[in-house]
Order: sequence, then C-alpha cells, then structure tokens
Amino acid sequence: MAMNTRKGFRFTNYEAPDQTPFEKLFEIFQELVTHTSGDVEEALDWLRELDKEYELTDDDYTIDDFIEDLKAKGYIREEFDMDNPQGGEGEQGDETGKGGSLSVTAKLERMLRQRALDQIFGKIKRSGSGNHKTGKSGKGDEHTGEFREYRFGDSLERISMTESLKNAQVNHGLDNFSLSEEDLVVEDTMHKAQMSTVLMIDISHSMILYGEDRITPAKKVAMALAELITTRYPKDTLDILVFGNDAWPIPIKDLPYLRVGPYHTNTVAGLQLAMDMLRRKRNTNKQIFMITDGKPSCLRLPNGDYYKNSVGLDEYIVEKCYAMAQQARKLHIPITTFMIAEDPYLMQFVREFTKANKGKAFYTGLKGLGEMIFEDYEQNRKRRIKG
Repeated sequence: MAMNTRKGFRFTNYEAPDQTPFEKLFEIFQELVTHTSGDVEEALDWLRELDKEYELTDDDYTIDDFIEDLKAKGYIREEFDMDNPQGGEGEQGDETGKGGSLSVTAKLERMLRQRALDQIFGKIKRSGSGNHKTGKSGKGDEHTGEFREYRFGDSLERISMTESLKNAQVNHGLDNFSLSEEDLVVEDTMHKAQMSTVLMIDISHSMILYGEDRITPAKKVAMALAELITTRYPKDTLDILVFGNDAWPIPIKDLPYLRVGPYHTNTVAGLQLAMDMLRRKRNTNKQIFMITDGKPSCLRLPNGDYYKNSVGLDEYIVEKCYAMAQQARKLHIPITTFMIAEDPYLMQFVREFTKANKGKAFYTGLKGLGEMIFEDYEQNRKRRIKG
C-alpha cells in the first residue's frame, strides 16, 4: 500500500549567517568609510558612537582590537609625521600613544569598489575579456542561441552536429541517410565591440543641500561601474571626471575620497572635457553618462573669468549646454543624463538637452540609480554606434 506523503515548505525563523566579530564590524566600517570619503578616523568615531548605542562589541573583542585587525589585514595603515614622530597631545595621541594618522590602503579601496558592485548590481560572474555584444551578427564567440545555414568560410568547429544530423534525417530519411552541405547548420554568433565610457559626476554644493546626501550614492555607482568594467569588460575603458566651477579627471582609486565642494555647476566644462577624452579613444562605441541634480549655473569665459547665475535657468548658459549636446551628437557620442531632481523647470531643460543630443534621460531619485546606469550600460553594449 502506497504511503500518503505531503509535499510543501517548512518555514523556520531566520538565522543570520555566522560571522566573526571582525566581519560584523567590517561590514559597518566599509559603509562608514564610504560616507566619510575615506576619512578613517571619522569613520571610527562614528563606529564608536554606534557601539555605545547598539553594543556592537564586548570585553572579548573591542573597537581597539578591531583597529589592530584592520592594520594586520592590510586594510588601513598608520602614517606618522616625521617632524613629530612621537605624536602630540591631541585626542589621537592620547588614544594611541603615537599620534599616527590612519588612512585607507589600496586593498580596502578595491574592496569598497567590489562591495559597491555587489550592493548595486548583484553578484556578477566574471567573463572573458572584450565580450560586448552588438546588434549585428558575425564571426565571434558570443552565441546568439539561433542557427543558420552553413556558408562558405564558416569554421568547422562552429557546425552544430546535432542540428545538422537532424536536418539530414528529415531531408533524406533513415533508409537512405546521407549528410550534404545543404544539411549543415551553424550556431550564429555576434561581433564583439569595445565601449569607451566617460562618467561625469556633479560635485556642486547642491549635492548635499536640503539635508539629502546625494554624493555618496553617486560615488557608489561610480565605484561599482568601475569594478564592473575593469573585471568583466577589461578591454573597455572608463574615465571619470567631476565638475563644479571647472571640470577635471580623477583616477578610479580616488573615488572613495570624493567630496562635494563649494562649487556652482559648470556642465559645459564637464562636457568639453568628456568629449576631449573620448576623441583620443580608438573605439567606435563611445558614450557619456552624466549624474547631476542641479541646473547649469556657471561658465568660464574666454578671458578666464567665471560667469555665474544660480537664479533660475540662465539663457546664455543653457544655450551653451545645448550647443555642447549638438556637438556630441555630431561626434556620434550619446549622452545619458541621470537627473537626481524632480523640479519641473529642470526636467524641461534636461528634455531639451536630450533632444539636442538625441540621447537619453532618466529622472530618478537616489533609489535605483545604480540599477538604471547598469541596465543602460548593458543595453548600449548591444548596439553598434556608427562612427
């Protein structure tokens, strides 16, 4: 007699994965050091405050033990002032007895980029180099999942024997089985393309106004995108620039230390620098991503003076922005704007700017910014931008 068995789900209380005291504190510390723009001592001060409130440590493992582990594992280093190697009488000197200043190492910089990638884009497996799809099929090793007839010049290893034998059986039958050239099919593949991207980050003062921290999410997105490209698409290029009163490039390793300055927003300078960077690239596919929350409010005049106007949309500045958008369009460089603001008049400016470039615009808050940039980057990889 068959037994009656029931199938279903068994629900249990959630149990957090086992973590060492160091691992628990390290997760919090990485978030804090990102928010403090790489200021280790400020991050540790915040960690101590959180410890007082939430009892993160105990007598067996203290914050001081955690700091020593950070040093031993190579995540932070202690640097000393050679003019005063014994330290002063300040608070840090009292605590350590040495007065050395703590700073982030290259190892932690890499971990912060990887963490940003995991947070925003999820666990992405590393794949082979240069595997950007385009909308055109051709010789390559990126399979489309579709089949076509064999053509002269196709390599033998691309022939799908299973599909070819199936065709031979259908065309000739089992009794008179034969395999001819007309029966052969190959699995189609796509050309691989390289992409050159410039990411523009607005660091004007408005990025921290109104009690909202907008620079930290932008910084995390930049770190995640940098990690994605350097690990998954190493033949692609990513350049990062920041723009305030002026625009200047920054290396990827400096992303954790990015801060907002007392700047206006010189969008034109950022676009000029971005296009100059892309002109030097040999890749056909080029694009600009721009993260901004404010209107353009600054220009540098030919004589070196700054023309600034923070009241409304200045027609002179706006027209210069439209001209830059059109210039990028002529160079076949699409601009995708990620607007972290919802003011109607600013959204109208972005619409006109996007129309002039024939690019794209996303009107978004801070939530979902990383996912939007990732999806757009992946989508742009799949089409060839004619040069």
